[in-house]
Amino acid sequence: MGQTYQSITIHASPARVWSTLRDFHDMSWAPNVVTGLEIVGDAGSDEPGAGRVLNGAFHETLQEIDDEERTFSYSIDDGPSPVSKDEVKNYIGRVSVQAGDEEDSTFVEWSSSWELNDEAAAEFCRGIYVALLSDLKNSLE
Repeated sequence: MGQTYQSITIHASPARVWSTLRDFHDMSWAPNVVTGLEIVGDAGSDEPGAGRVLNGAFHETLQEIDDEERTFSYSIDDGPSPVSKDEVKNYIGRVSVQAGDEEDSTFVEWSSSWELNDEAAAEFCRGIYVALLSDLKNSLE
Protein backbone atom coordinates (compact mmCIF):
# COMPACT_ATOMS: atom_id res chain seq x y z
CA MET A 1 0.00 0.00 0.00
CA GLY A 2 1.29 3.45 -0.92
CA GLN A 3 1.16 6.32 1.50
CA THR A 4 2.48 9.79 2.17
CA TYR A 5 2.45 12.11 5.16
CA GLN A 6 3.20 15.80 5.50
CA SER A 7 2.67 18.24 8.36
CA ILE A 8 3.19 21.88 9.20
CA THR A 9 2.75 24.25 12.13
CA ILE A 10 0.86 27.43 11.37
CA HIS A 11 0.78 30.48 13.63
CA ALA A 12 -2.98 30.92 13.58
CA SER A 13 -5.73 29.53 15.78
CA PRO A 14 -7.03 26.01 15.10
CA ALA A 15 -10.52 27.49 14.63
CA ARG A 16 -9.26 29.80 11.88
CA VAL A 17 -7.29 27.06 10.13
CA TRP A 18 -10.21 24.63 10.31
CA SER A 19 -12.63 27.27 9.02
CA THR A 20 -10.37 27.69 5.98
CA LEU A 21 -9.84 23.98 5.27
CA ARG A 22 -13.31 22.58 5.95
CA ASP A 23 -14.87 24.24 2.87
CA PHE A 24 -14.26 21.53 0.27
CA HIS A 25 -15.35 23.85 -2.53
CA ASP A 26 -12.93 26.67 -1.71
CA MET A 27 -9.21 26.37 -2.18
CA SER A 28 -8.53 30.05 -2.77
CA TRP A 29 -5.95 29.76 0.02
CA ALA A 30 -3.74 27.72 -2.36
CA PRO A 31 -3.19 30.06 -5.34
CA ASN A 32 0.20 28.58 -6.24
CA VAL A 33 -1.21 25.05 -6.51
CA VAL A 34 -4.91 25.26 -7.40
CA THR A 35 -5.56 27.31 -10.52
CA GLY A 36 -9.10 26.10 -11.05
CA LEU A 37 -11.83 24.44 -8.99
CA GLU A 38 -15.05 23.16 -10.54
CA ILE A 39 -17.86 22.14 -8.16
CA VAL A 40 -19.43 18.80 -9.11
CA GLY A 41 -22.82 17.57 -7.91
CA ASP A 42 -25.38 19.01 -5.54
CA ALA A 43 -23.82 18.25 -2.14
CA GLY A 44 -22.76 21.26 -0.07
CA SER A 45 -19.11 22.02 0.55
CA ASP A 46 -19.25 20.42 4.01
CA GLU A 47 -21.35 17.38 3.14
CA PRO A 48 -20.05 13.92 2.32
CA GLY A 49 -20.48 13.40 -1.39
CA ALA A 50 -19.37 16.94 -2.27
CA GLY A 51 -17.37 16.78 -5.47
CA ARG A 52 -14.75 18.95 -7.08
CA VAL A 53 -12.35 18.91 -10.01
CA LEU A 54 -9.06 20.66 -9.31
CA ASN A 55 -7.08 22.20 -12.16
CA GLY A 56 -9.28 20.36 -14.65
CA ALA A 57 -7.61 17.08 -13.72
CA PHE A 58 -8.13 15.86 -10.13
CA HIS A 59 -11.62 14.46 -9.55
CA GLU A 60 -12.19 14.34 -5.78
CA THR A 61 -15.09 13.50 -3.46
CA LEU A 62 -15.48 14.45 0.20
CA GLN A 63 -15.94 11.21 2.14
CA GLU A 64 -16.17 12.33 5.77
CA ILE A 65 -15.99 15.54 7.77
CA ASP A 66 -15.87 15.87 11.57
CA ASP A 67 -16.05 19.38 12.99
CA GLU A 68 -15.49 18.21 16.56
CA GLU A 69 -12.24 16.40 15.69
CA ARG A 70 -11.41 18.89 12.91
CA THR A 71 -10.73 16.21 10.30
CA PHE A 72 -11.93 15.34 6.84
CA SER A 73 -11.18 12.67 4.29
CA TYR A 74 -11.65 12.60 0.56
CA SER A 75 -11.08 10.27 -2.36
CA ILE A 76 -9.28 10.92 -5.59
CA ASP A 77 -11.55 9.25 -8.11
CA ASP A 78 -9.41 10.08 -11.15
CA GLY A 79 -6.51 12.29 -12.02
CA PRO A 80 -3.40 12.61 -14.13
CA SER A 81 -0.67 10.01 -14.09
CA PRO A 82 0.48 8.65 -11.65
CA VAL A 83 -2.84 8.94 -9.75
CA SER A 84 -5.24 8.11 -12.58
CA LYS A 85 -8.02 5.63 -11.90
CA ASP A 86 -6.11 3.10 -14.02
CA GLU A 87 -2.94 3.45 -11.91
CA VAL A 88 -4.21 3.92 -8.34
CA LYS A 89 -7.08 2.30 -6.44
CA ASN A 90 -8.80 3.34 -3.21
CA TYR A 91 -6.99 6.67 -2.82
CA ILE A 92 -8.00 8.35 0.43
CA GLY A 93 -6.56 11.66 1.62
CA ARG A 94 -6.93 12.77 5.23
CA VAL A 95 -6.51 16.23 6.75
CA SER A 96 -6.31 16.81 10.50
CA VAL A 97 -6.17 20.14 12.36
CA GLN A 98 -4.97 20.17 15.98
CA ALA A 99 -3.87 22.78 18.49
CA GLY A 100 -0.14 23.35 18.26
CA ASP A 101 2.40 23.48 21.08
CA GLU A 102 2.51 27.27 21.13
CA GLU A 103 -0.37 29.60 21.91
CA ASP A 104 -2.43 30.38 18.79
CA SER A 105 -0.62 27.79 16.71
CA THR A 106 -2.03 24.89 14.78
CA PHE A 107 -0.55 21.57 13.71
CA VAL A 108 -1.91 20.40 10.36
CA GLU A 109 -1.39 16.86 9.06
CA TRP A 110 -2.09 15.82 5.46
CA SER A 111 -1.76 12.15 4.68
CA SER A 112 -2.97 9.75 2.05
CA SER A 113 -2.99 6.07 1.25
CA TRP A 114 -3.80 4.02 -1.84
CA GLU A 115 -3.22 0.73 -3.60
CA LEU A 116 -0.94 0.23 -6.64
CA ASN A 117 1.63 2.58 -8.20
CA ASP A 118 3.11 3.16 -4.76
CA GLU A 119 6.45 4.87 -5.40
CA ALA A 120 5.44 7.10 -8.31
CA ALA A 121 2.23 8.26 -6.62
CA ALA A 122 4.03 8.89 -3.31
CA GLU A 123 6.61 11.15 -4.94
CA PHE A 124 3.93 12.97 -6.93
CA CYS A 125 1.59 13.52 -3.96
CA ARG A 126 4.35 14.49 -1.54
CA GLY A 127 5.28 17.49 -3.68
CA ILE A 128 1.68 18.61 -4.04
CA TYR A 129 0.91 18.34 -0.32
CA VAL A 130 4.09 20.20 0.67
CA ALA A 131 3.09 23.02 -1.71
CA LEU A 132 -0.52 23.04 -0.43
CA LEU A 133 0.60 23.26 3.20
CA SER A 134 3.04 26.04 2.33
CA ASP A 135 0.27 28.01 0.63
CA LEU A 136 -2.01 27.43 3.63
CA LYS A 137 0.65 28.77 5.99
CA ASN A 138 1.32 31.79 3.76
CA SER A 139 -2.37 32.64 3.50
CA LEU A 140 -3.04 32.46 7.25
CA GLU A 141 0.06 33.96 8.85
